[in-house]
Amino acid sequence: MLAQSFSISPLELWHAMATPRAPQVIDVRRRDIYESVAGLLPASVWREPTALTSWIGTLDRARPIVIACKAGKELSQNITAELRAAGFDATMLAGGQGAWLDAKLPLIDRKTADRIVPQRPSSWITRRRPKIDRIACPWLIRRFIDADAKFLFVDPAYVADAAREFGAIPFDIEGVEISHEGERCSFDTLLKLFGLESEPSLARLALIVRGADTARPDLAPEAAGLHAVSLGLSALAGDDDHGLLRQGFVIYDALFAWLRFAADEKHNWPAKAR
Repeated sequence: MLAQSFSISPLELWHAMATPRAPQVIDVRRRDIYESVAGLLPASVWREPTALTSWIGTLDRARPIVIACKAGKELSQNITAELRAAGFDATMLAGGQGAWLDAKLPLIDRKTADRIVPQRPSSWITRRRPKIDRIACPWLIRRFIDADAKFLFVDPAYVADAAREFGAIPFDIEGVEISHEGERCSFDTLLKLFGLESEPSLARLALIVRGADTARPDLAPEAAGLHAVSLGLSALAGDDDHGLLRQGFVIYDALFAWLRFAADEKHNWPAKAR
């Protein structure tokens, strides 16, 4: 079904991110403009605006699409119109990335993205049998850095060699860039590297993950619950690491939704009439 509106506001787009209906975000700023700015829309991928025919086949028809240019003018409007004519559920970001900046919404550090994930989809690798940090990190990567990222799980002794052999990005092992730093876990490191640690809901989620992953339930009331649910899912999953990843993503989507939309909601019994 075609989108009901030709445009989406920055706040509406932000609220749609990390949800079951998260759109594909396509950055169509001209290359010189793209390379001159410090930040990228979360989970966005850059495409040459004058070469739609070369990349339209990479789009997923089952997911909505948001097209973003610098100011929401001719580039995004023309490409959105062409995609809608081709049957895609496409909208344009109203006001472009300028409006996103004005709304003070999160951005990914471009230089870090270009350095760590120069190719999309990216490949990442870590130890088998993930439980907390090794599920939280893939969730963060898929939801905010590279929506099409692929993840590999191998025995701990082989992570470094496999990363070199297959060109994958190692994480949550000793001696690599994306790992624990003191009392902070790999999830914290990703947030810092990609410039996301100041986003309030992600910062609070980081406390929950850190508390659960480093045996510090005092850091957040929710940490003990995340620890228990994560270990329970791991026990049920056995060696099915990718199945566990799918189930774990539901947990982190729900936690992030609670932090953004429902953290102030209280429940009691008997229920009070509204």
